[in-house]
Amino acid sequence: MAAVMQPPKKSIDLNGRISIYQPEQKGLIFPEIPSFTSAAAQRQHLKERLVGACRAFALQGYDYGFAGHLTVRDPENPGLYWTNPMAVHFSQVKVSNLILADHEGTVVEGRHAINRAGFVLHAAVHEAHPDIVAMCHAHTVYGTAFAALGKPLAPISQDAAAFFEDHVVIGDEAGQVAVEVKAGHKVANAFKGVKAAIHQNHGLLTASRHSIESAAFWFIALERCCQQQLMIDATGITPRLVSEERARYSREHVGSDYIGWLHFQTIWDQLIATQSDMFD
Repeated sequence: MAAVMQPPKKSIDLNGRISIYQPEQKGLIFPEIPSFTSAAAQRQHLKERLVGACRAFALQGYDYGFAGHLTVRDPENPGLYWTNPMAVHFSQVKVSNLILADHEGTVVEGRHAINRAGFVLHAAVHEAHPDIVAMCHAHTVYGTAFAALGKPLAPISQDAAAFFEDHVVIGDEAGQVAVEVKAGHKVANAFKGVKAAIHQNHGLLTASRHSIESAAFWFIALERCCQQQLMIDATGITPRLVSEERARYSREHVGSDYIGWLHFQTIWDQLIATQSDMFD
């Protein structure tokens, strides 16, 4: 069942800024959202960041055989999306082996095959929600374990509050591998107005209406929150939760697509310094 996004009762006058984290003082070094003079330049940027997201997943240890898929919508042809190639480790994904596919799962550019489950889930979400530009899924240890509980993430911390009323639990076809198109449609229906989903007995999915960087960071954050929740549950002690009002306030300021993008910039800088083969 989809969560209903509630506005926070308190807010801050940002004076035209996207986020409270943007400096008011001029002239300071701070990440800026890029602008592009052509669709080709934007496409190259998106492909490089998609590769960066795959490499970030490799660093986090999110690999599990050929499972796991990340997608980003093409800027010029919104009915097509770029994705990582089938049966290529996250650490080996590079610009040259990305594939471009349509909503029917047909590869229109690239030499590798597409992951069937990735096509079924991601294509359905992209097709049903034109505003969603990127999506991530992987078979992670803690997210998969937490998904078996079939419950939403509790606001146990500031970090978890970023997902408060901004994620759903999907119980449809729980545990059945998503290779039929109808499974993708059920997942797509759940992504109305939220950035994340916990698919029961399957794992985590995140989507972004902003960037692949945001989708990737919020996946990393959700996996981390699932790990923390499982650790707390293991103590047998009932935790003290962040109140609903404070959780909504935190979500507004630390849970947006922009904040996800901003968080990822630290990961991107690390990748640039250590993994130059991404651009091969």
